[in-house]
Amino acid sequence: MHIRSPHVSELPLLQDIERAAGQRFHDIGMPEIAEDEPLPLDELDRYRRDGRAWVAVDAAGTPVGYLIADLVDGNFHVEQVSVHPGSARRGVGRSLLEHLAGHARSRQVPALTLTTFADVPWNAAYYTRCGFRVLAESMLTPGLREIREREAAHGLDRWPRVCMRREL
Repeated sequence: MHIRSPHVSELPLLQDIERAAGQRFHDIGMPEIAEDEPLPLDELDRYRRDGRAWVAVDAAGTPVGYLIADLVDGNFHVEQVSVHPGSARRGVGRSLLEHLAGHARSRQVPALTLTTFADVPWNAAYYTRCGFRVLAESMLTPGLREIREREAAHGLDRWPRVCMRREL
């Protein structure tokens, strides 16, 4: 699996990957999630320019998955990780997470964090298999609380959500 920074010309492909990956949410009664629009190109480009965006590419060099991250309370926070359904279940998401973990270690960042749906099989249970653990409410940092507040305002709390952390 080759992982690299995305080229600016590939940013629309990242939106396409997220839209395609989101279609699975229709199957489990979460159409609002499936139909939620990906980040705009200018925001994706900001992640790219800041060195906080990576793509996993196929043999032809075409992105099949991507990850973007923020620095939150001294840790890298997985803002989004998406894999095209045609490349799912091949370790693409895990490879992207491992790439971020290596990037974090090289910068002496102590942990990765993320927020996700508690009961969606390819969310919290998957991240647990990738070494993340659910944080109790009392363990949330100010930045994670702020992220959860934004998510709630966006309507994501219609379904149970959790914050997770992976020590590095």
